[in-house]
Amino acid sequence: MAAFFNHFSPVMQALFATLYTWGMTAVGAAGVFLSKEVNKKVLNAMLGFAAGVMIAASYWSLLAPAIEVAGKLSSNAWLAPAIGFLMGGLILWIIDKILPHLHLNMPMESAEGIKTSWQRSVLLVLAITLHNFPEGLAVGVAFGAAAAGVQGATLSGAIALAIGIGIQNFPEGLAVSAPLRRENFSPFKSFFFGQLSAIVEPMGAVLGAAAVVSMQHLLPYALSFAAGAMIYVVIEELIPEAQQGESTDISTWGAMLGFAVMMILDVALG
Repeated sequence: MAAFFNHFSPVMQALFATLYTWGMTAVGAAGVFLSKEVNKKVLNAMLGFAAGVMIAASYWSLLAPAIEVAGKLSSNAWLAPAIGFLMGGLILWIIDKILPHLHLNMPMESAEGIKTSWQRSVLLVLAITLHNFPEGLAVGVAFGAAAAGVQGATLSGAIALAIGIGIQNFPEGLAVSAPLRRENFSPFKSFFFGQLSAIVEPMGAVLGAAAVVSMQHLLPYALSFAAGAMIYVVIEELIPEAQQGESTDISTWGAMLGFAVMMILDVALG
């Protein structure tokens, strides 16, 4: 697989990788053609799995290389990664306060962001879209860092990150399309909006890869920024949603499994 990617620029590598992650979202969203209901325990397990993948990816694929780069550029190896990490969370917090969205299984009065008359379905899609952008950004930054020859950042590691993000996008696609189907959307319309939530991933990937390639001195900030954005999403959205209901143990073990899978992918392939 790495041999295929070697033929392209890091921006194109990131684009191809996130077209795969977008495709995995579409495959998950296609589940509405089979059923309009998703078992709550299954959904919690899938959301927990997604959280575990994102936590592991944030460290092995992003923060660890950021610390390596910062250590070579400065005696304070912790400074740039810490600033970038907190900035990633801050920017997501600002977007969270501005962009109208609604988390899964929440009533309309719990919608966050600027008040709007948008339909519940649109707000549900925007909630998932909000945390898909940092995932695309993370993949793009990882490919850019690998192309820059950063120690600890490899092409295989970037591919492993994309594979991990793609795996956890499968349940996310279903998590969007299934609620829309329950609200009497047609199967095709539910599928369309479900896969649409991941369209921002290729955009984020291209932006991240291009920024890293053109401004390599910002590498530790970019890597840790993507990590901070993903961790913010995990703590703000995925974990609370996965812990709703009575099957919290299932979501906890889903997170453990997701973390282990991403760790194995990154260490084995990276």
